[in-house]
Amino acid sequence: MAMFTEKGNGGPESEAGLSIIGTGMRGVGDITADGVVKIEGTVGGTVRAARQVLVGKGGEVEGDVISREAIIGGEVRGSIRAEERIEIQSTSVVHGDVVAKRLLVQEGGEINGVVRMGENANEAEAVEAAVSEQRTY
Repeated sequence: MAMFTEKGNGGPESEAGLSIIGTGMRGVGDITADGVVKIEGTVGGTVRAARQVLVGKGGEVEGDVISREAIIGGEVRGSIRAEERIEIQSTSVVHGDVVAKRLLVQEGGEINGVVRMGENANEAEAVEAAVSEQRTY
């Protein structure tokens, strides 16, 4: 891997990496990454990735998942918000709301929550959250 680019000012390449929470590992706290986060263990907190969040079969997230794309094969107890696409695989269980432009649910995959889809799904969720927050005061 090259450390410097030939074009531009010669600074380090902005190559986003892969972060892995392995099987048997438990992390408590929020995770933020520029690239891809793959979870095969357990995370207690919000997981944010600029590109993609992968929750493998047997992986668990006890918090929200926020990314451009999310592929879920394990269990998520929290909402999933993706700018582009969410894939719910046959081995997955989601206990929370799902918001994305596009959604794929394989046979056997479970969603126990509200599903919002389409071009303006993320915007509509933000407006609804603001309205419900005003009602609590």
